[in-house]
Amino acid sequence: QVQLVESGGGFVQPGGSLRLSCKVSGFSGFTFDYYAIGWFRLAPGKERAAVSCIGSSDGNIYYPDSVKGRFTISRDNAENTLYLQMDNLKPDDTAVYYCAKYKTRYYTDTSDDTKDYDSWGQGTQVTVSS
Repeated sequence: QVQLVESGGGFVQPGGSLRLSCKVSGFSGFTFDYYAIGWFRLAPGKERAAVSCIGSSDGNIYYPDSVKGRFTISRDNAENTLYLQMDNLKPDDTAVYYCAKYKTRYYTDTSDDTKDYDSWGQGTQVTVSS
């Protein structure tokens, strides 16, 4: 089984920045770099949606238009950690943010479909308000 633990959420004013981290640990033989991984968010009254995904072996990267130019995803394969740098935050970015692992290995492309991810963290709250 794979465990994902998010951190870095908090309260920030509009225009501010936060950096989320997702530490991934797994079974013996698990290789973080082999898996695509993504960030999703769940806001009140909305469905869980992807905010950024990155393919295995630092493959393709996906951002929806709503965060493009403001959010940056990165991964440190030596530390089994995924990051999301969020700049110029807006009140609409308020949500619980989750990281998730893609269901199969060696997928260098990206997917914004939650059904393609089989392991999820517990989430970290991000609140953007003045």
